[in-house]
Amino acid sequence: MTGASPGATPVTAGATAPRRGLRLPNLPAKYYSVTLITLILVVGQFVGGIVGGFDIVATCLGLSLGLELLMGRLLRGAWPSLLSAYISGNSVAILTKPSGELLWPYAAGALISIASKYVLTYRNRHLWNPTNFSFSVLLLLAPGSMSLLSHQWGNGAATWVVMAVGLLVVWRAKVLPITLAYVAAFAALAWPRSLLTGREWLTELAPLTGPMYMLLIFFMLTDPRTVVRSTRGRVTVVVLIALLEALIRLLPQTDMRVLDPLLSAPAIFALAVVGPIAMVLDLKKEAAEKRARTSTVPVPA
Repeated sequence: MTGASPGATPVTAGATAPRRGLRLPNLPAKYYSVTLITLILVVGQFVGGIVGGFDIVATCLGLSLGLELLMGRLLRGAWPSLLSAYISGNSVAILTKPSGELLWPYAAGALISIASKYVLTYRNRHLWNPTNFSFSVLLLLAPGSMSLLSHQWGNGAATWVVMAVGLLVVWRAKVLPITLAYVAAFAALAWPRSLLTGREWLTELAPLTGPMYMLLIFFMLTDPRTVVRSTRGRVTVVVLIALLEALIRLLPQTDMRVLDPLLSAPAIFALAVVGPIAMVLDLKKEAAEKRARTSTVPVPA
């Protein structure tokens, strides 16, 4: 008679194997992000023809991927992952809407997005989401040539499919609180905006169903390289972004005409202002905490 091996789980009569629920493939969260950006591109083109042509997509992707490879190899001595560049290239292709038949805003958007990751860094972290920085720069420097897609998809099935996949992606990446906090803050602030502007509350909410806001809430706000460390901090940051955005949207009710360029993309500019400040403060705090821990380590006798 042989004894049971140590640590073995006893089997009892009538026991059944544990049920396995529906489980997602155990892939890194970034692969789900690639699926989402591709879905937004395909659905947007099918529903609203948001892309001027797939030659534009190829141009944006080619420049993004090519510059990522070049700068990664030259500046960091290694071949970089291309997933971030793939997301940036598609984002530029989806959202860029230049005047007339101009093509240079697509090329500039793709190149600025990737270059910013390597140039605008602090403590080995880039401060802006790449496409957020690119759009902000082009909208401010070339307002007559550059604009962003403002198309809204409404409440059709395609919108809810993309939203559902987006929520799945940010949940899988463990950044769901960021998306939910921003959407809640945007919805809450839409009510006082509606009172001040005279527009209906649902009209103030409508931008959330557009591709720009989908890219914002699922990619730009949740970019793992540009978010602060704590969940509380992340929620605070996106609430501040929503608040600044609301103030920008109310500029037409004031006489501050000098700030009118911000009206071209209130959410983009709000993130471009609040995000880097929050990152710098968080990185400084992290460095101070490390110094404090080091200074309290006892020195061996």
